Amino acid sequence: MKTFGKGLLSASLGLLAFGLLLFVPAGTLHYWQAWVFLAVFAVSTWIPSIYLMRTNPAALQRRMRAGPLAESRPLQRLVITAVFICFAAMFVLSALDHRFGWSVVPTPVCLLGDALVAIGLGVAMVVVIQNGYAAANVTVEAGQTLVSTGLYGWVRHPMYTGNVLLMIGTPLALDSYWGLVLLLPGLVLLVLRIRDEERLLTAELSGYREYTGKVRYRLFPYFW
Repeated sequence: MKTFGKGLLSASLGLLAFGLLLFVPAGTLHYWQAWVFLAVFAVSTWIPSIYLMRTNPAALQRRMRAGPLAESRPLQRLVITAVFICFAAMFVLSALDHRFGWSVVPTPVCLLGDALVAIGLGVAMVVVIQNGYAAANVTVEAGQTLVSTGLYGWVRHPMYTGNVLLMIGTPLALDSYWGLVLLLPGLVLLVLRIRDEERLLTAELSGYREYTGKVRYRLFPYFW
């Protein structure tokens, strides 16, 4: 119940922060795209979190330890700080775009964005179910074993694949094409995070070097 309480509080505060980042710059509560996005985000995270709470609460606790202070590596602290700023800026820019009509996104494209958000968050949660050591921070724990099946049999960092889908879908869901300009810095930060994480995994996780020889691609098959 303690984990549930922390999770509920964290989720509620997160949605409140998202709401402020969207409705304040939008200048109105009559922003249906933002309401749908928040609903999709909530459902796509709460349901899997409740499942993890019942089946693997330790994995859920690892996912809740997020943010710069949870990182032990200096580069990762800088990267995750920049990622948070980038994601917040994507919200604000998308809301401003909606407010001033800089771009017009058709409703079907907005709904496609919501679908990408749901898929991206779903992929991230499937990763946690398949790999209970998939923490929100970059670390290797005592007794951690290599997972090379499931989504890990396709790419080495499937959780970040889900993050990319989330970054693409978010501006579209929020009625903005201009928000996509923050996709590029987001991808650069993700690449930096992955390369540093792989140095750690190669050095400290048994079998990881051999795994990289079997699963060549990091994010998307046949691309990178």
